[in-house]
Amino acid sequence: MTTSIKQFLIFDAVVQTKSFTRAGKRMSMTQPAVTQQIKQLDKLAPSPLFERKGREYLLTDVGNTFYHHVQKILLHYNNLTVCMDEMGAVHRGNIIISAATTANHFMAHMLADFLRNNDDIKFALDITNRASLVQQLQDYAPDFVVMGEPPEKLNLSSEVIMENPLVLIANPDHPIVKQKNIGLKDLIGEVFVVREKGSGTRAAIERHFEQHGCQFKGTYEMGSNEAIKNSVVAGLGLGIVSLHTIKLELETNQLLILEVATLPILRHWHIVSSKGKRISPAAKAFREHILEQAPVYTDAYKQYITP
Repeated sequence: MTTSIKQFLIFDAVVQTKSFTRAGKRMSMTQPAVTQQIKQLDKLAPSPLFERKGREYLLTDVGNTFYHHVQKILLHYNNLTVCMDEMGAVHRGNIIISAATTANHFMAHMLADFLRNNDDIKFALDITNRASLVQQLQDYAPDFVVMGEPPEKLNLSSEVIMENPLVLIANPDHPIVKQKNIGLKDLIGEVFVVREKGSGTRAAIERHFEQHGCQFKGTYEMGSNEAIKNSVVAGLGLGIVSLHTIKLELETNQLLILEVATLPILRHWHIVSSKGKRISPAAKAFREHILEQAPVYTDAYKQYITP
């Protein structure tokens, strides 16, 4: 029996979406057509590649082994197509990138800037959490990822884009705003609205407090940076967020940045890619655009942090 790259791409789409219907939409196919292609691939294996659990289709043990080899095939196929694309123009092609939720603001602006002069380029931008970014890198899915600290012990290439200060924010009417010479210990007992356990921002905050002899305790956990901002604006508590996510709230005086000893927490944004994956000329051009614009973007935010 013969197989095709398209079948492997369909298979990969089902793995990524856990759904024949969603995979069909991604591949511009009907759900029955996807089902038929997966049945053809099932004939190559001693048992089915997927099993249904609730509404999701998950890989079986056989499916996992099959997927491991399919990933290698698709990686080589991607490298082949990129090599061919490199013989063409930079100003056309596809870009597939993913970014951390807290990078959404500057990534959207940088992408819009880039596309003004490269309107023939198609792109897919996925804004998601750290765990999903790490999985995507392991699956060789995006051209590159924009995130905080890259995960260790993975075969990745990484380059620093710019600083990513984490600042303490409060509603202008919060009582602590009137306090002078605030230290970390003065924050113990305050109500904090924070990201969930496992997020890069949460880990950085807990690490920083521990390094200065304090224990950080988040009172309310939120699944997104947007939810944290809205909660702090509403007066639910204090928050520690990336400076790059609160420009609008600062300009409209909905939030204030508090001056606290040892803060901001200085982190960095990184461009991260899987080693062995070749990226298209279009993706390379956008990567260079990000690196070139980073100093301009950094300078635009310096006004909000008092020296």
